[in-house]
Amino acid sequence: MSGVASNPALPTRLLLRLLAHDENGGDGPPRSAVHRAALPESAVAVILAHPNPYARIDFAVSAPAAPEQRARLADDPSAEVRAALAYGPGRHPRTKVAPLPDSVCARLLDDPEPSVRAALLNSPHLTASFAASLATHHDPAARCRAVRTWDSLPPDRRAALSADPAPEVRRAAALRECPRDARLTAELLRDPESLPEALRRGLLGRADAERFVAERTHLLALAENPSLPADLVDRLAVDPDEGVRLAVSLRPELTEARRMAIDFPVGQGAGEDAEWVRDGLADPDVLRRAATSAHPLLRRAAAKSPHLPPDLLRLLAEDDDRLVHTHLALHHPDTPVEVLMNVYTWLGGTFSAWMTTTHPRFPREGLAARYADHPEGIYRLLAVRDPAATPELIERLSRDPEVKVRQEATGDPRLPLARLREALGHADVAYAAAANPALPEDEMAAVLDRAGVPG
Repeated sequence: MSGVASNPALPTRLLLRLLAHDENGGDGPPRSAVHRAALPESAVAVILAHPNPYARIDFAVSAPAAPEQRARLADDPSAEVRAALAYGPGRHPRTKVAPLPDSVCARLLDDPEPSVRAALLNSPHLTASFAASLATHHDPAARCRAVRTWDSLPPDRRAALSADPAPEVRRAAALRECPRDARLTAELLRDPESLPEALRRGLLGRADAERFVAERTHLLALAENPSLPADLVDRLAVDPDEGVRLAVSLRPELTEARRMAIDFPVGQGAGEDAEWVRDGLADPDVLRRAATSAHPLLRRAAAKSPHLPPDLLRLLAEDDDRLVHTHLALHHPDTPVEVLMNVYTWLGGTFSAWMTTTHPRFPREGLAARYADHPEGIYRLLAVRDPAATPELIERLSRDPEVKVRQEATGDPRLPLARLREALGHADVAYAAAANPALPEDEMAAVLDRAGVPG
C-alpha cells in the first residue's frame, strides 16, 4: 500500500481512496500519499477536511506541496496543525522549500496560541523581507527574530532595537553590535546569559581577555574571537584542550606555517566549519585561502561552495580527504565524474541514490555494459540507471542476490509486466513493485483492495 501511495503514476481516483483511509486505525493516510508534488484540487480538499489531524499535519509540513495550498491550513481548528504549518517542513540540505506568503505568516504570528507563534518565529523558511518587518512588531519575541537580519536593517531600525524597552531585544541587538563596540561587549560580559556569545564575537578589552584566559572560562568561544590579542592566541594554541587548539587553528589571520604548527585533531567528523569560510562561500578571496590551505577543515568548508572557480575545483578534486570529495559531490554541479563515482562507492545508501538520480554530471550511458556483471552489488545497481539497459537485463537484476539491486530493478518501468506482477507477491521487493509507474491501474486498485482500503 505504501508503494502504491508513492507511485508517480497513481491515478486521482486511487489517490483519493488512499487519502480518505486512516492507516492503522488512527495514523491518518500514508504519508507518501500526502507528500506529493502537484496534488490535484480534489486531493487537497480531502486533506484539508480530513477528520484525522495527523493527515493535516503531514500536509502542513510537506516540502513538495505548493505554499498556497499549505497556507489554507492557517485557519485549521487544531493548534497543533497550525503550529506545524507555521514551522513548515524540516531542514534538508538538498531540498529547497518555498516559503508561505508573508500575509499568511502575519496571520500565524497573531495566532491566539503561543505554540503557533513560537513555531513561526523559529521557522527556517521565513522570507527575508518578512523577518526584517518584524522589527516593529508589538511582540518582543518577534523583534528578537528581526535582529537576526541585523546587517540588512536600516540604521534607524537598528537604533530602535538597541534601545528597545524589552531587555531580551536589547540583549539580542547588543550581541549583533558588540563586534564593533568595546563598551557594549564589556556590559554583555557581566550578563551570564550573554557571556558565551559576547566572548566569541565581541570587541574585547585587554584586561577582560586576559582574565578569561586565566580563568579558563568559555575558552572555545574565546579562541574564535577575532579581537583576541595575538599573544593570547599563542597561549591558546598550546592549550591542553584539543578542542581549543582546533578552534585556534581555524582563525583567519594565521599564516599557513603558523596554522599547521598547532597540534590540532582532525577526524572524519571533527569540528564545524570556520565561520569566516561559511560566511564567504561566494567570496573568491576567502575560497582561495581556504581551498589552498593545508588545514583539512578549511578545505572541507571551501568544498561546500557551488561558486568554486575551475582551478580550485580541480585542486579539491585531487584532494585525498574523503569529506572534501563528499562536499564537492553534494554542492558543486561541475564535480568531476571520478569524484562522484568515488563518493558513490564510499557512501552508498540514500545519499548515493540521490546523487545518481539528480547530480547533472553523474554518468548514465554505458553503465549497463560496464557494471551489469560486476562482483559488487553497489556497481550492479548502477546498471539499472543506464537508459540503454534492456528489459531482459532489468528482469535479471530484479532477481539479483543483493536486495538493493533487486529493489532498484523492480522499480524500473522497463521491467516486463509478468515479472512486475510476480514481484508484488515478494515482501523484499513488493514496495518497489507497487511504486513502479508501469504497474497497471487495475493492479494498483487490487493492492488497495487487499490492504483493506475502502473503495
